[in-house]
Amino acid sequence: MNKIKDDKIIKHILKKVGKALGDYKMLGENDNVLVALSGGKDSLVLIDVLKEKQKILPFRFKIFATTIDYGFIDPEFQNCLKSHLESINIKYFFIKKSLPKSDKEFNCFWCSWNRRKEIFLLAKELNCKKVAFGHNLDDVIVTFLMNLFYHGEISTMPAKIEMFKGEIVIIRPLIYIFSEETKKYAELKNLPVVKNKCPYYTTDKIQRRKYLEVIVENLQKYYPNIKLNIFNSLKKIKLEYLL
Repeated sequence: MNKIKDDKIIKHILKKVGKALGDYKMLGENDNVLVALSGGKDSLVLIDVLKEKQKILPFRFKIFATTIDYGFIDPEFQNCLKSHLESINIKYFFIKKSLPKSDKEFNCFWCSWNRRKEIFLLAKELNCKKVAFGHNLDDVIVTFLMNLFYHGEISTMPAKIEMFKGEIVIIRPLIYIFSEETKKYAELKNLPVVKNKCPYYTTDKIQRRKYLEVIVENLQKYYPNIKLNIFNSLKKIKLEYLL
């Protein structure tokens, strides 16, 4: 009985990913897709669902994966990721780098910017026009609230966006998936999730994000449509009622 329920959960998630791929026309014939793999649950689920979609979509596309490590990933987990990707026949590029020195205080934006720079360089080298990130629906909501509360602007991470005049297209196939769903999927598929060992994970900016995550989760308990309503509101902006 549990097996049937588990299969339904997996199929439900795959269906929502398929809808996102279709709604935003994320993939096409002969696309090369480079997946940014952090080793966390979301990026591992992203790899897995793309492999599943590769079996059934009516066109061909190739999947590559990369991890940019600034010294925060344990070698044991590195080998685990490598073995997993080999087992599902995905070419994997593990790039170990040192963060460039900066006069400014270290922050997550600086780390993320440099990591993306390496990902884009590899994408061009591999002729991957599409770069896929594992951001989910919760990430979109919290990013929106972060920008609203802390930066005074209305923006978030889009499902699909062109970079460098269309040379690279960022896609987020998990855009319709809740964080708790990726967690469940990773557990059901027994994916080798890597623990976050970043020494800066307790910084003020990270804590501010986690604070908003807790607020959203608490609101969701009282009104189950909160997350979807916030998400859908970003697609129903009435400009005539803004300043």
